[in-house]
Parts: sequence; C-alpha cells; structure tokens
Amino acid sequence: MLFDTHAHLNAVQYEEDLEEVIARARQEGVEKIVVVGFDTDTINRAMELVEQYDFMYAAVGWHPVDAIDMTDEHLDWIKELASHPKVVAIGEMGLDYHWDKSPKEVQKEVFRKQIALAKEVKLPIIIHNRDATADVVEILKEEGAEEVGGIMHCFTGSAETAMECIDMNFYISFGGPVTFKNAKKPKEVAAEIPLDRLLIETDCPYLTPHPFRGKRNEPGYVKFVAEQIAELRGMTYEEIADITMENAKKCFGIS
Repeated sequence: MLFDTHAHLNAVQYEEDLEEVIARARQEGVEKIVVVGFDTDTINRAMELVEQYDFMYAAVGWHPVDAIDMTDEHLDWIKELASHPKVVAIGEMGLDYHWDKSPKEVQKEVFRKQIALAKEVKLPIIIHNRDATADVVEILKEEGAEEVGGIMHCFTGSAETAMECIDMNFYISFGGPVTFKNAKKPKEVAAEIPLDRLLIETDCPYLTPHPFRGKRNEPGYVKFVAEQIAELRGMTYEEIADITMENAKKCFGIS
C-alpha cells in the first residue's frame, strides 16, 4: 500500500477526470493521499476533497511564490483550518528564488510566520525549496522548526543537506525527479538516507516520473518512485511501500 504525501488533486488539471484519476490510484495500491493547498482557491478545494474522500488528508499553507499576496487574515484562516481533524500539516511553505513575483524578504517573513503558526497549532510543516537551500536551512534553525519537524518536499539537494534536515526532525521526500536518468544527486541521497526518514510523493500534476515524463502526473504514478528507490537500495518494492507508509503515518499523526 502506498502513501502519496504531496499531491495537488485540487489543481484545475483534474477538473475533467478526477474520479478516473482517483480510481487509477486506488488500483495501483495508493491507500492515502495528502492534498496540499497553498493559496485561497487550492486550500478551499483541498478542504472539499478531504470532506468527500475518507482516504485523503489536507495540508494548508501559503506558497512562497505568492507570499506577497498573503495577509494576516489568510494566516488567521489557516490557523482556524488547522483544528480540522483531517488537516495534518501546515504548508507548503518555504522559499522560491526561481520566480521573482515575491521579493525574498517578503518570502522570508511569510515563511517565518507560518513556522510560528505550525508550532502554535502543533502540526508538522511541508517545505518548498527552490534555489534557496542555504536560506531555508538557516530559517528552519533560527525559528526552531525542529519542534514540529515535517517534510522536505521533492528533495533534490545534497546528502549533507538531507542529513542536516534529518537532524532537525525532518523527513526527506522524493518524487518523480528520482526516476530521471540524469538525476544523479537525488538517486545518491535516496540510496543513502536512513530508512526511517524516507517518504515518497508525486507533487502531481507536476514532475511526472519516468516513463511518463512530460505528461500530467497523478497519484498512481507514485509507484514508479517507490520502485526506483527500492532498486537503488537493493530492497523490494513492498518493503519501500511499507516503510514509507509507516513513516508518513507517523509524520502526519495518522493512526
């Protein structure tokens, strides 16, 4: 049984065929899915989905690219939603220096506010990091994020960074990029990190794994991530599925 720890089934890309996408995921053994909301529309849709499907859970937060749009009212709303029994994490949050919609200082401020909120509501955090590793790690340390821990989502950093994050009570999650033929670093890290800190995800509809790279991603494809990691570690697919399921349940506090 598989746990897709980061999916965007709340995205417009699934408006036409969501039921079919979910049916395929169930056929592939996907037992649980965390749907991640990162702005007003996607949070609202994530909450609708978790009310509708018993095997789905929500993470609610504010994306760094849109940090400039976040108000104190949004933060209060996220805090309110955090008490919902199916909200299992705050995020995705973090820093994104690839896109320049939100100034870096604004991103940092919004990131710090969300870490503080997560500590207040006692939920783990989901970290989005693009081209900003040093600053992400520094802020996690400064804000005492290890108190709640969480997930380094779709990790593509070095083994050293992975261990630094693990020391701060974070899990390392791998998505489609670990299956790419030229993805040397993710493969090395996935082969090395402690098994009790390993998670898998799709980040669908983005980052589709090989052999469907370039097409729309979906939760059923998380099996390709599990298969690749099993191969890298010389383990069976079933072992990786079981380990990542238990890790995810522990991380999110799901019994």
